[in-house]
Amino acid sequence: MVLVVAADDQVMPQTIEAISHAKNAGVPLVVAINKIDLPSANVAKVKQDLLTHGVVLEDFGGNTLATAISAKKGTNVQELLDQILLQAEILDLKANPTRRASGTVIEAQLDPGKGPVATVLIQNGTLHVGEDFICGMYAGRVRALLDERGKPVKDAGPAIPVQVLGIEKVPTAGDTLVVVEDATDARETAQKRERLDREARNRRTSRAGVTLEDFMAQTAAGERRTLRIVIKADQGGPAEALADALAQLSTSEVEVEVIHRGVGAVTESDILLAKASGAIIVGFHVRPDNNARAAAEREGVEIKLYRIIYEAVADVRSALEGLLRPEQREVVDGDALVRELFKVAKIGTIAGCLVRNGVINREGRVRVIRDGTQIYEGRIGSLRRFKDDVREVRSGFECGIGVESFNDVKVNDIIESYRTEQIARTFASTPA
Repeated sequence: MVLVVAADDQVMPQTIEAISHAKNAGVPLVVAINKIDLPSANVAKVKQDLLTHGVVLEDFGGNTLATAISAKKGTNVQELLDQILLQAEILDLKANPTRRASGTVIEAQLDPGKGPVATVLIQNGTLHVGEDFICGMYAGRVRALLDERGKPVKDAGPAIPVQVLGIEKVPTAGDTLVVVEDATDARETAQKRERLDREARNRRTSRAGVTLEDFMAQTAAGERRTLRIVIKADQGGPAEALADALAQLSTSEVEVEVIHRGVGAVTESDILLAKASGAIIVGFHVRPDNNARAAAEREGVEIKLYRIIYEAVADVRSALEGLLRPEQREVVDGDALVRELFKVAKIGTIAGCLVRNGVINREGRVRVIRDGTQIYEGRIGSLRRFKDDVREVRSGFECGIGVESFNDVKVNDIIESYRTEQIARTFASTPA
């Protein structure tokens, strides 16, 4: 993995995330410190920052190779390539160029003039024009191969990235492309994979048949609230990056579930999927067509369109914070000391009280405290000043309090009035 860090900047959160991915996958790193042609470049500071994140370069006695380069002027680019080849030799990475080709889709998009186009990194064998293949859930035949500059080539060998034209539909980044002998077998296998994926998606959506309003109603103890999202983007890479960024917003209480991600405009089938699964649609550099817009209005499906990933992440974060259960905080409004007791027919015991602190509120809840111990908790049945029913009585005034469904009040008991406030929570106050 080649980790590119700007020499005129510090190690950014995306760089730290990439380092974590490389460590978890056990992949060797080669660091490219770019933009050394700028006057503000500070290579030594970048190396120190990498050291604090566990990337020990050769300069500090580690085994991670690093090269200071300038992509603009081409400085030391050949040295970087030599280091990559050195790592390949150490790892004994080899491929057979004479076998049928196989590779991985790095990027995929729907080109207006060329149709579905997939950028594939060939990992084994050699891919030729005219060969039949299967890529993920779709079959195809190589109509043309384009190099990194868009020029046509006849074949592509191991470690060569190439754009492949001739796929039925846009595949997903990470799908495997495999050349097959028989085009019929490729189509049958692709149809089988597509059917299995459709059945799995139907099982997921049938289990998750909720609407957006149901999110706030999930109040069972320990149950995670789930925000389901359908992602459509102009290319497979941004869709993958957006899905990963949104998945990282999940906490112990709320969860982001990307039920589908695809390439191309938002279609009516996306609207129906979102409706069935109670999801919202996030579009990145794409727009819904007329049928999709009409279906969204008819079905009540929300479509959010963005051009910057961080704006989408910020909006989803705000939505998830709305799904967090609010914090319950108790606020004591006041307390009253019982001085006299009055028996009233058909009503029960009325406590003659002096409000010592705060306010006794008719709408709030009360607890009866005797010798420092709570003996009852409930509501106020009646609150009077002289003969008048009142809503509240403030400190220093006397009143009569009847506690609902409780007549065992005694002199010198304390009746405490309180209420429970709900405070909206954010991710800053929520453990991951």
